[in-house]
Amino acid sequence: MENIEKINYESLAHWLKPRDKNWHKGMSGHVLIVGGEFGYSGAPRMAGEAALRVGAGLVSIATRPENAIVMNAEQPELMCHGVKNREELQPLIDKADVIVLGPGLGQDKWSMTLWTAVMEQEKRLLVDADGLNLLANEKNYHDDWVLTPHPGEAARLLGETAQEVQKDRVVAISEIVRRFGGTCVLKGAGSLVLSHDSTPVICDKGNPGMASAGLGDILSGVIGGLMAQGIPNVEAAKLGVCMHAMAGDLAAKEGERGLVATDLLPYLRQLANPAK
Repeated sequence: MENIEKINYESLAHWLKPRDKNWHKGMSGHVLIVGGEFGYSGAPRMAGEAALRVGAGLVSIATRPENAIVMNAEQPELMCHGVKNREELQPLIDKADVIVLGPGLGQDKWSMTLWTAVMEQEKRLLVDADGLNLLANEKNYHDDWVLTPHPGEAARLLGETAQEVQKDRVVAISEIVRRFGGTCVLKGAGSLVLSHDSTPVICDKGNPGMASAGLGDILSGVIGGLMAQGIPNVEAAKLGVCMHAMAGDLAAKEGERGLVATDLLPYLRQLANPAK
């Protein structure tokens, strides 16, 4: 690990340059979050909020119809749509620049229907959470996506145990990229980022307080929101991982214990507007 380059926020901040005076929301990209099985509506909502806080112009959420009204009432900037099948999902896919597939998605028939519909599209894509668990069974390959597994999800993708993944994380992330393509973020203490045409980089930011529910959903939204603004996948992954970890460190100044995912949101906005 000592030979792996560290991710540096300052070297990536040029992607966050100030906007022209005539900027409009369409120029900042449209993110579609697909997920939110019964009992997990918070996951796509947090991903959507994070995408907005790093600068995405528009965020839509495709979720269970029962979730949509509540999600929209609590966060009116999110365009929440209840979808029952792929026919109802397709118009949302057509409007999106980037799709984040997986937060709270589940693994039932509804989940698989939406997963399959998204996989058949030629859109820039980030796959996380249950999107990865479904991918482990299907073995798709794509050059224009970002995969964001934690060690358990990485283990399922590789047919190994989480302990084997953790034993040599560089080998694990390299094998995921070889088998599935695109860019991979292997989350954990010292998150790694690797694409098929680069070498691994590591994030030395973050803290144990971030080991709580929802932090992965926030990261998915951050990277998806950066991708929507035209940042290349691997650069968006590096920058997103770094911003996410730095926001966690800023939030942890009030104490690591008790830190929750949404504590990162105000700091993400701050980091998305670096001082010049």
